[in-house]
Amino acid sequence: MSSTSTLSVRVAHKTPVATDICTLELVATQDGTALPGFSAGSHVDVHLPGGLTRQYSLCNDPKETHRYLIGVLRDPASRGGSQAVHDLVQEGQVLQISTPKNHFPLAHDAKRSLLLGGGIGITPILCMAERLAVMGADFELHYCTRSPERTAFRERIAASGFADQVRFHFDDGAPEQKLNLATLLSTPQDGCHLYVCGPKGFMDAVLKTARDQGWPESQLHYEFFAAEVTKSEADAAFEIKLASSGRIIPVAKDQTVTKALSAAGVEIQTACEQGVCGTCLTRVLEGVPDHKDQYLTPEEQASNDQFLPCCSRAKTARLVLDL
Repeated sequence: MSSTSTLSVRVAHKTPVATDICTLELVATQDGTALPGFSAGSHVDVHLPGGLTRQYSLCNDPKETHRYLIGVLRDPASRGGSQAVHDLVQEGQVLQISTPKNHFPLAHDAKRSLLLGGGIGITPILCMAERLAVMGADFELHYCTRSPERTAFRERIAASGFADQVRFHFDDGAPEQKLNLATLLSTPQDGCHLYVCGPKGFMDAVLKTARDQGWPESQLHYEFFAAEVTKSEADAAFEIKLASSGRIIPVAKDQTVTKALSAAGVEIQTACEQGVCGTCLTRVLEGVPDHKDQYLTPEEQASNDQFLPCCSRAKTARLVLDL
């Protein structure tokens, strides 16, 4: 696996945009230098103070080459990333980030696009809406938040040319304005693509409803940025065999594959360690993985020729990896 190239960027502005949400505007350390291009749905890995790496979607117009804009929620259940952004990152500070990566691209052949953003999951969704608007494409955006005070980018959306294509849904609002997924997703249409990003519970509800209503998997697009890695009583010890050397490395019942490999001196690049970003994706040559990630599609998981060793395990006694 090739490592992603790293950029040095400066925090030009840190701005509160809603309760517990701030944006960081990142620019090249040499003022005026263009940053690598990106497309709607892209994210960057941000190396934060304290040694953490987290993924954040870019939410500015891809035509802007002078800056990247990310939005970050202060999450009380954070594993440290959002807290580091809110408490430690300051304007003027230089950070290391990856070049943009896009695992959540727009399907440009779509006849219509249905965009659903939950909370801070609006960041890639808003970028998509702005791109679709520029293209003159047919789309509708539903933005779900706890309350108006916790709704980032309200002014930006209100000032946009597509404001009448956006519906806001507030948890603390009147029942009639709340999102009715069963109604919204009731009739899948040929060529209508669904995009969703937000908290895991929100995304699970959207995707389950869509699948129950018969939406084809090819028309469902999503990106998880956090997930609870499920542990099971069935989790057992197993072995990893490195194809390049034939070396056998045991993985204990309560140990991840990446931790077992690291303890044996074999380092795999990781970022989220929750099975959502794909950084550690590794080819499986023999054996059957026990997939616990939110990154691979159901079809990709079923092919069993790759897995995410930060969270997934083995159904067989041994996995042979392309390492």
